[in-house]
Amino acid sequence: MVYALIRPALFRLDPETAHGLAIAALKWMPKGKPPVPGPLASTVAGLSFPNPLGMAAGFDKDGDVPDALLARGFGFAEVGSITPLPQAGNPKPRLFRLREDHGVINRMGFNNRGAQAAVRRFEARSHQSGPSTTLRTGVIGINIGANKDSADRIADYVTMAQLMAPFAAYLAVNISSPNTPGLRALQDEGALTGLLDAVIETIGEQGPPIFLKLAPDLEPADIDTISRIALDRQLGALIISNTTISRPPLNSRHAGETGGLSGAPLRELAQERLHDFRKATGGAIPLIGVGGIFTAEDAWARIRAGASLVQLYSAMVYEGPGIARKIVQGLEQLMRRDGFTSIAEAVGSE
Repeated sequence: MVYALIRPALFRLDPETAHGLAIAALKWMPKGKPPVPGPLASTVAGLSFPNPLGMAAGFDKDGDVPDALLARGFGFAEVGSITPLPQAGNPKPRLFRLREDHGVINRMGFNNRGAQAAVRRFEARSHQSGPSTTLRTGVIGINIGANKDSADRIADYVTMAQLMAPFAAYLAVNISSPNTPGLRALQDEGALTGLLDAVIETIGEQGPPIFLKLAPDLEPADIDTISRIALDRQLGALIISNTTISRPPLNSRHAGETGGLSGAPLRELAQERLHDFRKATGGAIPLIGVGGIFTAEDAWARIRAGASLVQLYSAMVYEGPGIARKIVQGLEQLMRRDGFTSIAEAVGSE
């Protein structure tokens, strides 16, 4: 209700300025406590999630406000993408609201303050809340990336895995951003195998589970290959999906901007890609559904299609921070309406 009143003023601001204000506001809000396990609780990749709704990477790029996000009702928060060295990202403007379409186009380019700054924040957080990243402080995933000008991107991911593993409930390996030239080439079979083997060897058996974030713009052969590699390496989950470089019909004047498209226009493609990966993996690896989730019904459709967890980001731009509790409450009602006693029971039941 409050957000609906202030949204017109926020939308008069440049989107990146408005985003900065949102992060600042969350820093000042009372931290509160993460959600407690309830009817929507589930276990995925050995981690206990109080509910299946997470904040996707990209909102809290530097890990400034994960606890504030959990206090708003999210079952988990994924921070990043974080790269080994600080980088400014692509030239501005690089973030565009597609109001008429309830979408967003971004070409941010992994702008972040770098790994060492993140380590200092995560160390401070650990000292404040104790050693557990899952039980006492909620599930915090860390999304890792490579620097744009890196001569060895696999080495970047290895460095990030080493630095972030002590603080992460899970590590999300992001090889699907369209805004770092050449990054999506790491989804090719040879490159992906080499990358995952290097990261797995680095963190060892005692490290956090590895989630792999993928693009929606994949061919059927790519889906089959990636699924086989993920199953062979026993990854914790696949995140389906990142933003798309495709362009469905759009009404906004920003429709022609380059970058990754997210929000409502991505919904259909992301749902289709989730179906594809569910079929290719035979349900043997957890999937996280992302893209165009604005309502409990959207999230429920993704779960019924095979997602063990779901994430959102663009919807927060249009609906505000109250969206988490609204969707979680709606999911509980939908689960009961359809006769399920748990989220796990509903996964893939479509």
